[in-house]
Amino acid sequence: MTMTLWLPLACLLLVAVLLKLLLASGLAARFALDLPNERSLHAAPVPRIGGIVLVTVALAAGAFAAPVLRSLLAIAFGLALVSAWDDRHGLPVLLRFAVHLAAAAVAALLLLGDSAPWMLVAATLLLAWMMNLYNFMDGSDGLAGGMALVGFTALGAEAASAAPALAFVCWCIAAAAGGFLLFNFHPARVFMGDAGSIPLGFLAGALGIYGSAQALWPAWFPLLVFSPFIVDATMTLAARVLRGKKPWQAHREHAYQRMVAGGLGHRGTALVWYALMVLCAVSARIGVQFSEPGQRALLVVWLAVYGILAAGVARRFPRPRR
Repeated sequence: MTMTLWLPLACLLLVAVLLKLLLASGLAARFALDLPNERSLHAAPVPRIGGIVLVTVALAAGAFAAPVLRSLLAIAFGLALVSAWDDRHGLPVLLRFAVHLAAAAVAALLLLGDSAPWMLVAATLLLAWMMNLYNFMDGSDGLAGGMALVGFTALGAEAASAAPALAFVCWCIAAAAGGFLLFNFHPARVFMGDAGSIPLGFLAGALGIYGSAQALWPAWFPLLVFSPFIVDATMTLAARVLRGKKPWQAHREHAYQRMVAGGLGHRGTALVWYALMVLCAVSARIGVQFSEPGQRALLVVWLAVYGILAAGVARRFPRPRR
């Protein structure tokens, strides 16, 4: 068995073993506890140690990758450290966002340094948004870990033939997410925390841009793969801004939050979202084989699907009234 196969498996096992030991020893609870608040869907404190374990193991495995990939992984690890401090002690919103923008700008220069300034600005904003939207979507048992497992597996599968180093990195991240899910699927014994969601969102965006810049896939491919998170977070934020709400304010208006609170529960909601994630990933992998008109038609179909899904969720799981 080649390293491309056994090292991701080792990531899965190592994350699972480390989390088991941390939980059994009680050390996980001493790091940071996620206390119930206006945004959360859990009723009791849960340790937020899962993300830092997941990210550290996955990024350590990526030390074998190419220099550009190692640089992106180093930025992700820096984000994990800052976010771990935020999980433990809390950081001001503006400082946190400034760190995200700085990391995104450095990554944009690494990936698109020869591009026009507007492309660098656009990439910076996209990466900053990917970090934060992934964090917004990390609020239900098994959801963010499942998106990492499906999303990075799909990126790795698409890159495997032409860019095995990129595929290897993606599969290590996906495998580490699988180890985390063993303890995060409902009822969750451990949460990801910002230390996991922020760097995972960054890597979803950065590796997506990297693959597009290397002509491994069209620009829409990673967007469709991660579209379950992108669409929910973007539509929810846009709706709140249009209603005059503060974007950073805690709330329970995401589709997944309404589904959990509306009767599906954590387990049912996760399974529904897993099905959507897999459909997006499979259709994206099939769609890259289409002609350009066929690819455009695929995206139009998905826009229609999301419109139908949004209408269905709004009718079946209405926004909470205050």
